[in-house]
Amino acid sequence: MLAKKKDVNKILTFFLFSHLIIWTLAPGLSNNNLPLDTIEALAWGSNLDWGFNKHPPLSALAVEIFYRIFGNNDWVYYFLSQIFVVSTFFIIFEFSKYFLKNPIHRLISVFLLEGIYFYNFTTPEFNVNVCQLPFWALSVLYCWKGLKDNKIIDWLLFGLFAALGILSKYLFIYLLVAIDIFFIYLLINKKINYKCLVSLLTFFIILIPHIIWLSNNDYITFTYALHRTGTEEFDFFKNHLLNPLTFLGKQIGILIPFFVMFLFIISKFKFKFKLNFKDKKLLYLLAVNFLPLILMFFTSMFMGAKIRTMWMTPFYIFSGVLFIYIFESKVKMIKLKYFISTFLIIFIFSPIAYYYISITKTDKRTDYSGKEIAYQVQKKFDEDFIGKIVWVVGDEWHGGNLSYHLASRPKWHYILSDKNFDSKHLSSVGVVTTIGIASDEISKKFSNLCESKKMNGKFHTIERISFCINGVEKK
Repeated sequence: MLAKKKDVNKILTFFLFSHLIIWTLAPGLSNNNLPLDTIEALAWGSNLDWGFNKHPPLSALAVEIFYRIFGNNDWVYYFLSQIFVVSTFFIIFEFSKYFLKNPIHRLISVFLLEGIYFYNFTTPEFNVNVCQLPFWALSVLYCWKGLKDNKIIDWLLFGLFAALGILSKYLFIYLLVAIDIFFIYLLINKKINYKCLVSLLTFFIILIPHIIWLSNNDYITFTYALHRTGTEEFDFFKNHLLNPLTFLGKQIGILIPFFVMFLFIISKFKFKFKLNFKDKKLLYLLAVNFLPLILMFFTSMFMGAKIRTMWMTPFYIFSGVLFIYIFESKVKMIKLKYFISTFLIIFIFSPIAYYYISITKTDKRTDYSGKEIAYQVQKKFDEDFIGKIVWVVGDEWHGGNLSYHLASRPKWHYILSDKNFDSKHLSSVGVVTTIGIASDEISKKFSNLCESKKMNGKFHTIERISFCINGVEKK
């Protein structure tokens, strides 16, 4: 068994490094520009705060740390995303040792995740969904360690990772509510120690600055989250029937490759499942796997919310552990070669498909000429002004690309009236204001405003995008 464990650890290490390298190279070689969500996080990171108009701050902090170290090299942010993904795989493997005795079964529980496209095809785009992954995994791990050993340090770490998950994306609350429901069950059966409440200490200490920011900014991120659910337009059939059914159908479709892989590793499949309320491990796995999904389904059904597919990214990371735990007696090593063959097909095909789509389709965000546009803007600025560009004002995409690609790494702001941005200084520092591709009428109005005495700027159009550039003029 020891030899097998060493072999499994070597295979796991090789898999993690292979995944890291392949999914860094595939987008790094095929994309001309970073994806939307990554540029958005970089825009926020250029002007860090305890929150932003769409999301809490952790994803922005992560990319900004890497920017400070590596600068504007696109491959770095694909690499960052894969660090979050492979670290999640490793945490799941560590978690599985509490549930699966056979090291090979533990490895299979991780390999199964390659059958879910959230953990391969969509991972090049570092965003709030990817940012949640390791904290989702760590929260589940340290909550279980707390329940098992009841050590203060484990409960404190559970609170810490849960708070970091919330600071990644508010949707993390679905996992925490699921865990709370499990706690209530244990409390009713007098199987939990009140020492778990110490986790609230680190949880709220980490969250307090963000809570203060929310209060000072009229809870703007909540408003955005509700807007994204599409509940503002009321249509009973669409909102409360079609949306939840569409959500359910998409989840089944997403999991088909996972189940195909799973069926290749077990003996003849016969689903006979009897819930054992004395099996604490099973109940915990069911809670962290199914309760967040059930809560999300009810959210869609009762609120009429449209659940976007990518929101579900962290919800399935423990599905491999759950299914191997339930059907462990049916896992047959004689079928391992069929499972590995299926795994390798998906593992190899996914990056090839990504690469092919990236180079053949030319109308994607990742085909945007961000670097060239930034070069042209810098050239126009240098023709008329001295100093450097220190501010970029615009939406996250056009403004964020400028902030990322310009050598001076200007701070980004969404609108001129932002209370942290003093518009009276527009003519004394390097500022680029962009409104993206707009109608001729809007561009003309923007041009007139740009060159007015108030802004005293120079108006330019580059690839149908309007820019107002101003600063200290050359004498």
